[in-house]
Amino acid sequence: MGIDPINPFELPLLNTIILLSSGATITYGHHALIKGDRAGSLYGTAASVVLAIIFTLFQVVEYNVSSFTISDGVFGSCFYFGTGFHGFHVIIGTIFLADMKLVFYTDILLM
Repeated sequence: MGIDPINPFELPLLNTIILLSSGATITYGHHALIKGDRAGSLYGTAASVVLAIIFTLFQVVEYNVSSFTISDGVFGSCFYFGTGFHGFHVIIGTIFLADMKLVFYTDILLM
């Protein structure tokens, strides 16, 4: 009985590595943009978008395999509240990055 927490050294660790990698690739893209390297900027932004999508998909998998729900007390509420808001932040950021990638590529602003 009780809550069986997710092993932090499995999917959560992989998601953390993906998230940190996304930060590195967007930083690379930003520095490339400052230097006028359009191809490098496109690469960095595209890599970040792909990593963010993978992160979001793994977060959905984590939700599906967890043994607890949002209604399972404080632990469930805090887990889904924290990861849900973070996931929302990642999704919105991914949309903006994808739009900026299109701006770099086509010189047309979509939003």
